[in-house]
Amino acid sequence: ANGVDLHVVTAGEEQQGTPVVCMCGALGTVATDFAPTLAGLSAGGHQVVSMDPRGYGNSRPPVRDFPIDFYQRDGDDAAGVMEALGHEKFNVVGWSDGAIAAVLLAAKYPERVEKLIIFGGNAYFDKDDVEAFESTRDVSTQWSKRMLETHLPVYGDDLQPMWSSAIDAWIRIIEEKDGDVCIEEARSIKCPTLVAHGEKDPICLTPHAEWFEENIPNARLQVFPGGKHNFHLRFADEFNKAALDFFAEK
Repeated sequence: ANGVDLHVVTAGEEQQGTPVVCMCGALGTVATDFAPTLAGLSAGGHQVVSMDPRGYGNSRPPVRDFPIDFYQRDGDDAAGVMEALGHEKFNVVGWSDGAIAAVLLAAKYPERVEKLIIFGGNAYFDKDDVEAFESTRDVSTQWSKRMLETHLPVYGDDLQPMWSSAIDAWIRIIEEKDGDVCIEEARSIKCPTLVAHGEKDPICLTPHAEWFEENIPNARLQVFPGGKHNFHLRFADEFNKAALDFFAEK
């Protein structure tokens, strides 16, 4: 897509349900971010597509870089993958950084995106977010054992510099764009949108989910009690049901 070879995974045959593209978070891969989602949504009658974003996982080379428009680039890459697969219209599921890219995708291609589910993402960054980012900068001392076990086998010695570059890029958005990640784009979204949120998410704080609900014109918020940042994995059955129910609404 867009001149770069991306690692793409599909689940389910082309079925009656609208195709779905799942967009990964920072450092994310299909395997780490969406394995239960692909299984659950495809069992529910949708062909589900996901990809390791450019520069992550098996979509290397190139090494991941972070130009100021990297979220838009990820959105354009997902649109390109769906076009290459022949999916003119589709639903979008975006988690964390992938939620931001999903908002930009839905805003830029309103004629193609039928429904949108986002969770763990931000329309803006502020000083509280910077503190949350910086509290995770040193992967060896500040990351949980589980996070290290997820990402270290994928990236090895590249993990620390890549993560530091991501944090630097988020801080640059605050410095160069007054923290505006996708504010106007979110307000322009036309399609029905489900904003899901883990009640105890320590990375994407509750005001961000509430902002999306209040500012995306046709959005509603669903909070998952006890959920953290990756509630769609920990509570996979509940999340998949909520997504399938949302997709089935007329």
